[in-house]
Amino acid sequence: MRRRRLAPLLAVALTATLAPAVATSTATAAPATPSAPAASSAAASAASLAGTGALQRYVKQKPKWKRCEASAPAAFQCATIKVPLDYRAPGGKRIDLAISRIKSTAPGKRHGVLLSNPGGPGGQGIYLPLALQEELPASARQKYDLIGFDPRGVGRSSPVTCGLTPDEEEWLRPYKAETFAKDVAWARKVAEKCRKKAGATLPHITTRNTARDMDLLRAVLGEKKISYVGYSYGTYLGAVYTQLFPGRADRFVLDSAVDPARAWRGMVQWWAEGAEPAFDRWTGWAAARSKTYGLGDTPKKVDRTFWELVAQADEKPIELDGWLLTGDDIRMGMRAAFFSPKAASETLVELKKAAEGRPASAKKLTAFTGPAGTGAARKAAAEVPADNMTASFWTVVCGDNSAAWPRDPERYRQDAIADKGRYPIFGDFASSIKPCAFWGTSVEPVTKVKNKVGSLIVQNEWDSQTPLPSGQALHASLKGSKMVTVLGGEGHGIYPSGNPCTDGTVNRYLLTGKLPSKDVNCRATEASNAEARQNQQRGEVPGSPLPERGPDRFGVPSHH
Repeated sequence: MRRRRLAPLLAVALTATLAPAVATSTATAAPATPSAPAASSAAASAASLAGTGALQRYVKQKPKWKRCEASAPAAFQCATIKVPLDYRAPGGKRIDLAISRIKSTAPGKRHGVLLSNPGGPGGQGIYLPLALQEELPASARQKYDLIGFDPRGVGRSSPVTCGLTPDEEEWLRPYKAETFAKDVAWARKVAEKCRKKAGATLPHITTRNTARDMDLLRAVLGEKKISYVGYSYGTYLGAVYTQLFPGRADRFVLDSAVDPARAWRGMVQWWAEGAEPAFDRWTGWAAARSKTYGLGDTPKKVDRTFWELVAQADEKPIELDGWLLTGDDIRMGMRAAFFSPKAASETLVELKKAAEGRPASAKKLTAFTGPAGTGAARKAAAEVPADNMTASFWTVVCGDNSAAWPRDPERYRQDAIADKGRYPIFGDFASSIKPCAFWGTSVEPVTKVKNKVGSLIVQNEWDSQTPLPSGQALHASLKGSKMVTVLGGEGHGIYPSGNPCTDGTVNRYLLTGKLPSKDVNCRATEASNAEARQNQQRGEVPGSPLPERGPDRFGVPSHH
């Protein structure tokens, strides 16, 4: 039976000089009361306000654990707790936080709790303990209660909706002079619909507040500290937690890392920047295998094959099994595929066949077209508004740092034109107009991540969603971190992948609390890269029961 890989989508952290393992925290340990941020000072959010009555009533909650679903394992339990919508006014409106757990298999060896997040923003995390249970070594399952949760506004946690249609959810739009006014109108309409549908809630669905929810959950569970595994967007969430609550972070693993300084417009633009070196690598790889793929026997010829195909599809869309693919569709769909040269080559062969009128199979293009995902994903989606992933994505991406998004549509037009010239594969998609241009102003300043909390960052060299420089930037911001780089590693999300070097390094840290003495370079294995390709072809978020939809892990939606 093939391993089911746990990594995500978009992907750290903990103590400056990691002491030997932190003392085991138990359910009877007196938890620190979560912090309530002062309206006048964001820095106050990290200060302990033990004894503050408004938050004490939340800490005293007793989760009513029950079996999550009749078909789920009995050990997989769910509950719902209440959290403040606005931590600046904890006596006000309350919202739900859906949580899950699988308890330690050996209470006598238990170290604490291991929270997790699969990525996003917009990804449900309540099912992640099930995947972790399957993949973690037995010793780690003994060490931790595995804790999952749907972040505020997502899934079962008071889900937000903007009432968007499927067409309105399509958000990666190429720049064209003749359609730009229509795209501006789309962006404005999305922002207006979100404001009308969830206006009072929107300002408070942020990464900072989700980190505060994590700390409140820590206190409700009776823990002094939490350990954490976060993928993609989950790395940013973990980093923000270490900034707000440095003394409560135990063992943090941040897999496929977001550069906190580029949240969030800069991260989207990095997809375009990162695609260019991946494309160059692919042209060399395909040229060396010209007898197999027939795309050209030099990098320049492979390059020409691709761009001629794009131009041909722009002039006359390519028909393939009922799909009509334009050149823009090919550019958008191939961006992530280029990070796995074998998958990219196989896809281009089929597209080339179709363009020449020869029999071709869409089944070999699943990385490009994006299948429907797993049954678990469809079931989860049925419980929440259809546009919840997209709505919660924009709520966080726009609301975390409104200052990162220009307000003048003309700026987006100019950036899209310039970036298409610099990064022709994806530059205009990344830099053109987004709903954030018309979003409200953030109620808190963006979190500047810079601390000495110890953590372990894990990063593939060829990651399509969080490029290697992104992981290196988070490593530089977290002064107490160590970084594992998987040289030649493909795909978004790593741990666990069956690679003895990466899995062994992460497992040792989770089991002992000891970081490596220096940064670690691992070599990708053929098996781990093959697994990455298979995950991409399935269209799933590795390690999550969710399908990969556009906003959901900073993935690219199918377009047809």
